[in-house]
Amino acid sequence: MKNQRNTFTHIPVVNVSGLFSDDKQQREAVAQEMGKAAAEVGFLYVTGHGIPPDKIANLRDAAKRFFAQSLETKMQHYIGSSETHKGFVPEGEEIYGTGKPDNKEAYDVGFPAPKDNPYVLNNTPLIGENEWPKLAGFREPILDYYNTLFALGRKLFSGFALALGLEETYFEKMVTCPPAKLRLIHYPFDENVVDRPGIGAHTDYECFTMLLADQPGLEVLNDDDVWVDAPPVTLDDEEAFVINIGDMLEVLTAGKFVATSHRVRKVAHERYSFPLFFACDYDTLVKPLPQFDDGKSEYKELSIGEHMYSQALQTYRYLREKVANGELSLPERATGVATFGHLKKQK
Repeated sequence: MKNQRNTFTHIPVVNVSGLFSDDKQQREAVAQEMGKAAAEVGFLYVTGHGIPPDKIANLRDAAKRFFAQSLETKMQHYIGSSETHKGFVPEGEEIYGTGKPDNKEAYDVGFPAPKDNPYVLNNTPLIGENEWPKLAGFREPILDYYNTLFALGRKLFSGFALALGLEETYFEKMVTCPPAKLRLIHYPFDENVVDRPGIGAHTDYECFTMLLADQPGLEVLNDDDVWVDAPPVTLDDEEAFVINIGDMLEVLTAGKFVATSHRVRKVAHERYSFPLFFACDYDTLVKPLPQFDDGKSEYKELSIGEHMYSQALQTYRYLREKVANGELSLPERATGVATFGHLKKQK
């Protein structure tokens, strides 16, 4: 199908409070706005989400206290030592494109998978127990925030389902124990940094991303090759979340919803960023829905888990090294980086 050019100059704001209404017409009205933003921009701010401010404050406080520790202490929970790809990500661990690594560090938290879940018992990549430091007051507020935001993600997924002409519950059975990751990202103050592009242009692997940030820096690429700012937005004392379409929703809609390329600028000031990457279960197979498949689609069937795992294997330094020395191998249906959204047009 031929998609329209996305020449947006700003990120639309959608109040999603209507998704919580008992009135289906109100839910459908919000879904229409969400679908319009997903098709025309691939990004949207959401307000009316109902996430309590104290949960956000507790998340920020826990993150600040963790990253204030010494590198030696943080490296006790190095992601490369984890059995399930969770934990501390030091500066330079992630490789996006070329050039000097970004001056950032992160802590990755996954879905709280029960030990008796089949995905855990089968040692499925990316699924399993989280790594938790002994730092007091860290685990509880992080898990609380994760569970609260994940519930909002389910509600947003029902809105996207309505926008695509599906039943609201269409995606529910696909989300039982997913490789959905919350990242706590810290960009320390760096007086030597000149304001310039930072994390290389990329799309997100999953279905959609839910981002909370405290400083400007995020930029979104339109089809005129213009980078559009997506700074933090607060309306009526409520912090908006930035939602962006991921690779899997682009596949489902054969490109009607676009996984828009984005990047983060290098700036001197300290900042924190908290994206939750909302995904379906690892073995979910994704292909264009019938209403978007004209038989000529460039989008082939993908396994969500294999796609996410292959992207991780090509991004994280410790995993790249394991692939290089033969300890790990890319999944059979692995996709390359820069495969979706605006990036695929540059290949």
